[in-house]
Amino acid sequence: MRTLHFCEACGKVQPPAPVDYFTFFGLPRKLKMDVAALDRDFYQLSRKLHPDINARAGSHEQEWSLQQTSRLNDAHRTLKDPIKRTQYLLKLEGVELEEQSKSATEQARETGQLKKQIVPPDLLEEVFELNMQLEELRGNKKMGEDDPALIEEIGRQKLELEEKHDELLRELEAHWEQWDALVDREQGGQSVVEDERKKALSPLVDVLNRRNYIRNLVRDVAEVLES
Repeated sequence: MRTLHFCEACGKVQPPAPVDYFTFFGLPRKLKMDVAALDRDFYQLSRKLHPDINARAGSHEQEWSLQQTSRLNDAHRTLKDPIKRTQYLLKLEGVELEEQSKSATEQARETGQLKKQIVPPDLLEEVFELNMQLEELRGNKKMGEDDPALIEEIGRQKLELEEKHDELLRELEAHWEQWDALVDREQGGQSVVEDERKKALSPLVDVLNRRNYIRNLVRDVAEVLES
């Protein structure tokens, strides 16, 4: 890792190398991670790369120090978070997640196009019923009417969705093992075929898409309840 950031001969800061965040920290592309060790490496590199430490260096080194520090912060922030880490790995593997973001909703409203949104099969019936209740609640609010029982029921469903959202993180972590096993095989000199990679990545994509959908559904429910 040190050779990516410092000159082996003189120890001066070097220009940022075009590497992914895992390589930046000298790590394999595995999803299980020793976060405490990651933090230690982060703080160690921070002390050596920080612009204040290199304030008396040449102009090129100062600029490289700024760039390296920025990349260090981005890499640490991404790899420390289990969801961001998984999403980043999928991006490196060329896998795109379904767009469920709030920005996608706003863009769809501006363009008049339908937002790409796939309801997880196991939530179809529940989401249909919840959307009906949300429409009813919106109508009540416009009419200035109050329905405490409806509000309580929607609030109960919101709590259940939040619990499912948390459960999906644990499910995601359970799928990391299959991917990490492939990485270990590759590091051991064994070949891994494309079908094996897809098979290991597929459940990660499925869980993240479901989790993103539920996260945004909870946000939508909260906006209606609070409006």
